Amino acid sequence: MDDAALKQSVVDELAWRPDIDSAHIGVTADQGVITLSGYVPSYAQKFEVEDCVKRVSGVRGVAEELEVRYSGNYSTKDDEIAQRALNSLAWDAMVPKDSVKVTVQDGVLTLSGQVSWQFERNAAEKAVRTLYGVVDVVDNIKLKSQPQPTDVKSQIESALKRNAVLDSKSIRVSVSDGTVTLDGTVDTWWARDTAEDAAWSAPGVRTVLDRLSVI
Repeated sequence: MDDAALKQSVVDELAWRPDIDSAHIGVTADQGVITLSGYVPSYAQKFEVEDCVKRVSGVRGVAEELEVRYSGNYSTKDDEIAQRALNSLAWDAMVPKDSVKVTVQDGVLTLSGQVSWQFERNAAEKAVRTLYGVVDVVDNIKLKSQPQPTDVKSQIESALKRNAVLDSKSIRVSVSDGTVTLDGTVDTWWARDTAEDAAWSAPGVRTVLDRLSVI
């Protein structure tokens, strides 16, 4: 697919989504890399736009330069955003109680603390990204050290083989001291994220180096 056709596919997909206001989003394509410019009405929508574009067939990379501009005159103070974030985290069953701290400055919400699993980090970020007034989320949550099974490499490879959207034969896995490195190729950006999620699911993993290329 050439860049002109890829750009049109992305534009069409954004316009198709009822939860995305694409009127102020600019799209360019260069050798399969999509650049998004302009602005969106919330941080939650900014996240959805990037996720939506990654799912489009032919996209090899995304450069996201979107701003968040809330409509209307209603403004939210940083302390109000912080309190709402703490409430959201407290009500989320996927986030360990009292494990995540919150600071907010000029609408930029920073998460810190320690959890045991990557899915708990993801849950914490998901719990706060839809709050009104948030313009960006910085995830500084750390993963606790856990014992790592000696067969973790084969466990990850087995997980990749079980996944219907992945060609596991094109992905190489290496593990060293809590760090998993993925090399090889996948056919979509969505598959790349899926492979990374599989690596994060292994016990004792603290870092995933995703070197997969989208072809």
